Amino acid sequence: MKKLLILGSGAGGVMVATKMRKKLDEKEWSITIIDRSWQHHYQAGWLFVPFGIYTINDCIKPQTDFVPKGVTFVQDEITNVDPAAKRVTTAKGKYEYDWLVIATGCRIAPDEIEGMEDGWGDDIHNFYTPDGAVALAKKLKHFEKGKLVLNIAEMPIKCPVAPLEFVFLADWFFSVHDTRCNIEIELVTPLTGAFTKPVAAQILGKLCEEKNITITPSFEIGSVDVGRKVIESHKGEEVNYDLMIAIPPNLGSKVIMDSEIGDVMGYVNTDHHTLKAKDFDNVYIIGDATNVPTSKAGSVAHYESDIVCENLEREIEGLAPLPEFDGHSTCFIVTGYEKSTLIDFNYKVEPLPGKYPFPGVGPFDLLGETFTNYWGKMMFKWVYFNLMLKGKELPLEPQMFMAGKKIIGACSM
Repeated sequence: MKKLLILGSGAGGVMVATKMRKKLDEKEWSITIIDRSWQHHYQAGWLFVPFGIYTINDCIKPQTDFVPKGVTFVQDEITNVDPAAKRVTTAKGKYEYDWLVIATGCRIAPDEIEGMEDGWGDDIHNFYTPDGAVALAKKLKHFEKGKLVLNIAEMPIKCPVAPLEFVFLADWFFSVHDTRCNIEIELVTPLTGAFTKPVAAQILGKLCEEKNITITPSFEIGSVDVGRKVIESHKGEEVNYDLMIAIPPNLGSKVIMDSEIGDVMGYVNTDHHTLKAKDFDNVYIIGDATNVPTSKAGSVAHYESDIVCENLEREIEGLAPLPEFDGHSTCFIVTGYEKSTLIDFNYKVEPLPGKYPFPGVGPFDLLGETFTNYWGKMMFKWVYFNLMLKGKELPLEPQMFMAGKKIIGACSM
């Protein structure tokens, strides 16, 4: 029997397993997923935990709820990946494969920034891990005066719009608790503005200005002085804080680094359009584990899953993979007060105003701040658990389309 092995049971890994089980004959192909945790996390929900909108338990379900019939789930620690031998080693055994899908995600690395760990969990917090989100909820509850700084160390990061969502929600949260007038909010970013692309950067930057959120751009953090409560850039610039929300460097899975199959940041060298590994045979990459130049977000993993599965099926049948992935990403950005905006973009086209997913109809507004968009964001958890992970069809095409979008100046990236 031939073997398809999937490393990681996050969004990308589960969607590939579900779709490939429908494509491959069970009598000829076994499909196995390996993951160290029995829990499946709705990672987009961690952002809402510090503000009391979700609890961690709202965002966690057993992995077995989403492993389709005919797929084997192995809870184990992956210790080595050897593409030359087509073998994966775990703490408890070894697994041979004919085809491999790497969906090992990424992780935050506060130890990469000098001094950051000295204040970790005290006056430096994060919402990119479950424990971090819970601890931050307790901290925000009693933060009534001072300067809140959200710092992005470097790009890429998981869910790149989440920092904006956090400062927007912080503005709302402190306003509701009548402490906003006593709290400064500052976004310190290595980007040149609120976002990476001109049209969205202008619109989102204006929102920050309206909410009295300061943006300090082009700041590349070099170190943290916990004693003085100061972050310092490589150029010597300083920003003081009372409470720091840190987004440290995001690195690929440790096993990718240990196996020496990734780049210096632990991401696997991936063809930007076929999603096949550039350096190894019979290997595809999906989600945050890739080094493709688009968002590390759940929507991207969803779009990528269709391309990965189509190309896996083609290669198994002796056909060449198709270069169909265009870097498509769709992200809701919660702006507070039960409103949200929405962006849709790809490798070549930046976020533009318009309607989504149905041109001219919506119901969602691209780069428009509406309650309908907020409803879409809050409904997404249900969609994620009940439709996406179970391989059910959604009106979302892997490739981005321009219908319904309003071109403003030059839209190419």
